[in-house]
Formats: sequence, structure tokens, C-alpha cells
Amino acid sequence: MPDNYLSEVRNQYEALPYPACNPQDEHKRLVLTWLEDLPMVNHYCFAGKQSFQKGFRALVAGGGTGDATIFLAEQLRHTDAQIVHLDMSQASIALAKERAQIRGLSNIRWVHDSLLNLPALAAQLGSFDYINCSGVLHHLADPDLGFKALQSVLKPDGAIGLMVYATTGRIGVYQMQALMRLVNGGETDAQRKIANTRDILASLPPGNWFKRSEDLHHDHKAGDAGIYDLLLHSQDRSYSVGELFDWLGEGAAGGKQGHGLHLAFSDVQRGRSPYLPHMVLGSKPPAMAAALRKLPLRRQYEMAELMGGSIITHSLYLTRNAACSAPYGDTDYVPFFYHEPLTGEIASQVFGNSRGQPFMLRHQHSGVSVTVNPGKYGAKILALIDGRRSFGEIFEQFRAAWQGKAAAPDNAALFADFAESYETLNALERLLLRHVSVAAAAT
Repeated sequence: MPDNYLSEVRNQYEALPYPACNPQDEHKRLVLTWLEDLPMVNHYCFAGKQSFQKGFRALVAGGGTGDATIFLAEQLRHTDAQIVHLDMSQASIALAKERAQIRGLSNIRWVHDSLLNLPALAAQLGSFDYINCSGVLHHLADPDLGFKALQSVLKPDGAIGLMVYATTGRIGVYQMQALMRLVNGGETDAQRKIANTRDILASLPPGNWFKRSEDLHHDHKAGDAGIYDLLLHSQDRSYSVGELFDWLGEGAAGGKQGHGLHLAFSDVQRGRSPYLPHMVLGSKPPAMAAALRKLPLRRQYEMAELMGGSIITHSLYLTRNAACSAPYGDTDYVPFFYHEPLTGEIASQVFGNSRGQPFMLRHQHSGVSVTVNPGKYGAKILALIDGRRSFGEIFEQFRAAWQGKAAAPDNAALFADFAESYETLNALERLLLRHVSVAAAAT
């Protein structure tokens, strides 16, 4: 292994592969990773036009024990796509390989190396349509050097799925890390550090900030590797929304240039909802909520992160510009429900009970409560969404059943009327889009 990776970090993941897993569990279930759901990748990274055929190539940089790699490979099993799993830990790669063997996956290439060496590996590995880098950059001495390494093997029209730690939701974690550095002092034995941490966790008073926010965190309940990764890591940093925009987006106000990329945030199971003030403030928003909704998205995201306090990681897609997301307002796009067993009939009933008046949508799966204006026709449009019809076909069918005295609304009027319903469901990642040129099987 090269010397450009922090030795303590490398040793940690050799001794305690992360995330901890039992390969035999592959016989029972498939671990799903949020950013690698192909319909999501297609919607946010390839304008809904990616078929994942024709030599699609994905890199999982810092793939650990293989969650993202296995999920991608399973979804792409019947295509000619290739996934490259790169990791600095031989122990982690061994576990990931065993998982792949159990599933009979042959579309993965295994590389034992540091992601910091990607520029030198480019001739050997080639370039990639999609790169996953989840939970890695924040453990580097120089995260930007790592990000530049990822960009060196990304195709010009490729995309990156990134996860880094979030500052606000991890306040208690960093206080615990500081505490355990004091408790462990000069202790070098990992098992002794873990034992000390378990003892402290069992005795924390209710006023401790980690204790107050413990429901946000799960790693410390999942064995030694989780405890070490969460509370004893030797190299761990976090980011606010604003810092990510400064670094990866348009840059800081003071003149420091960012990477100029488009950032599309999507929190696990909650989508954009924890980044939008009107969705964070719940069922009794203040009078200013409508005004906040009109502010630039970056500012809304920064405020919502502080309002909610529950974002512990930032998951996002990075693309060259906003046009890489599937556009709302194009009749050649197919809307489809995702992430829960939702049908047009069910959605129509929920949105139709208010008879076209604003109503409080209480979304059980995400915990979000938000006021939605379904418009005059929202419920009827939702009823026609079946994952096969395009908006053009849906609107034609809507007009075919029109019984009003006035002329039936045109496409522009229907898109405008349905916009808030779409935006709400899309913000929750429950309604996505794909282009008509892409078969439903691809998503």
C-alpha cells in the first residue's frame, strides 16, 4: 500500500472492517444504499435518459465491505456494466468479495489501493460514468485532494454520489470524541479504547449532548467497528451545507473558487425535505414560512439544516450543471412512484380529500408534515400515474375525460396546476422521472 494514506486510518479498517457485516447474510437480504438506487441516479445525474447499458461503468471509491458495490452490481447484473471496487483495506475487500461470490456476481473488479492514487491508476482503470464515494473524504488529511482524484477518472458527463458528515447533527458525536480522547489518554490498544467507550456510554447522564441526540446515531450499537468509527476515529471532519456549496459548488463569497458543480441533496429516506424550511417547520409554520420559501435554495438549505438539527450526514449528487436532473414540465417524461408501495389510486385519494384546497400532508415514512396545495386537477393527474404513461399521455387521457363547460386546460396549465404536488412528492423522493426513451426496466 502507498504511504499517502493516514496510517492510523488504514490500520483501523484492516483491524475493524467497516461497515461490519456477515457475508452469509447475503443469503437472506440485499442491503440497499440510498444514493445507488438506479432510478435516483438516473433522475438526478443523467436527466432520466440513462439506460445503464452500452458499457456503463461505476467506481465505488473507498468501498469498504461492499454495501454500495453489491447493490450496484445486483441492479446491473443483467447488463454489460462494470463496477470497480477500490479500497485501501484488504480485510474489507475480502468481506466484499465473499458477499459477491455468494450472490454469483461477476461484474465487479477489485482493486486494493488508495483513492488518492486514482490519477496514476487512470490508464489502468479507465474513466467512469458514476462514482460513489460514501463516508471517505471526511477521513482524509486533505479532502479536496481526494475529490480531485475522483474527478481525474470521471467522464465529462459523469456524476458523483457523495456522502460526508454533517456538522449540526453530529455535535454530540464530536463532544464524545473529545471526551474519549481525554479518557483514553495515551492508550494505544484498540480493544481497550472500545471497552472504555462502552463503560462511559453506559453511564452518561441525561444532560450529555450525545445522550440527548443518541436516537440519531446507530453505529455505536452495531459492534466494535461501529463504536470505533463513530466515537474513536483518528481523522474525522464534518461540513455544513454552506461549506459544501463553497467547496464543491460556486465557491465562497471571499473569492475562493469552488469546483463549480451542481449539488442535489437527498437525505436517506427523507430526500430534500430536511433541507427545505417549509417542510422542516411542520404542521404549524410561522407566518414567515411563505417568504422563506422564496429565498435562494442555498440559503433555504442552510437555514433548514439549523432548524431541524437531525441531518447527521450529507448525501448528494454532484453533476456538471442543473440540467443533469430530469426536468419537470416536459411531456416526454414518465412520472413514477418510488421508495414505498404507492399507487396512483392511493395518492389520488390522499390529495383528493381536500377537494382542491390546501391540506396537511402527513407522510408517515419520513415523519414530514407539510401543507400542500393540490391544485384543481392534482388528484386526477395522480390517479393516472402508472409508471408507464408519459406526462403527455397522462394529460391527453385527462382531457379525454374532460366534462367541463370551458375548454380543457392545455399542457402548460396542467403542469402549473400539478407543480406543487409534484414538488412535494419529488422532494420526498416518492415521485421520480425518466425519459420515454428509457425502458421502465432500467429504473
